[in-house]
Amino acid sequence: MRYAMLGFGLSIEPQFWALLFVMVRVGATFIAAPVFGAVSVPLQARIALSGAIGVLVLGSQTVTPPAQVFALATFLAIAAEALVGLAIGFVLQIAFAAPLLAGELIGNSMGIGFASAIDPQNGRSSTALGMFMSTLLTLLFLSVNGHLMLVELIVRSYTALPPGRAWLAAGQLRDIALFGGYAFSAGFLLALPVGFLLLCLNLIVGMLSRSAPALNLFAIGLPMSLAVGIVTLVIAFPAMGDYMVVIVREGLAAVQSLVIG
Repeated sequence: MRYAMLGFGLSIEPQFWALLFVMVRVGATFIAAPVFGAVSVPLQARIALSGAIGVLVLGSQTVTPPAQVFALATFLAIAAEALVGLAIGFVLQIAFAAPLLAGELIGNSMGIGFASAIDPQNGRSSTALGMFMSTLLTLLFLSVNGHLMLVELIVRSYTALPPGRAWLAAGQLRDIALFGGYAFSAGFLLALPVGFLLLCLNLIVGMLSRSAPALNLFAIGLPMSLAVGIVTLVIAFPAMGDYMVVIVREGLAAVQSLVIG
């Protein structure tokens, strides 16, 4: 029976070494990707899922790991695998930042930006409205089988970016940086229906303050902003939900463009 050499006179079973090598890219993707990389997901579950998808990759793709484990070429190959996995998850994470940005814009305009809590997805403090919209985007991502599409793209990435030649080119890194602007544009468009009406309300309140200086703006402006914001959110949520589906598809398309071209 042939074994993969570890160095120092040690060896390892080749299929187990191939599985560990494949799990580097898959595990790196799950660290950076939304849903899978959430703080609430146990580490044991991520490792088990990475191993299961690694078995799927070995059954559908021809992956040849480095012959020696403790070698400079092997460390470079592992770094390249981790870079590809982190890039795949990071691109999808950019798309998931859009509802958080929209929630910040809407919440500050409504006067509820101070209502924040710990987001279970990333473990950081976020506004309540941003958390709600992020949770809605996560449910839409799962409803359109985005998690299955992500797994399919990970498997297909071994054909377009085989181990040993998995370093990302300068054009791919540029595309990742340019896609970062999509989070801002998508978040702005997602907040546009509610933000535009709140802007009009602020203009009206400003004109009232000029025409009636004795008017208590805090007693009138804040309840009006809350009322208009809530009513507008209820009316605009169907359209915002449709646009969130577009955000999910754009994120998956960016991942496909990264790994396939």
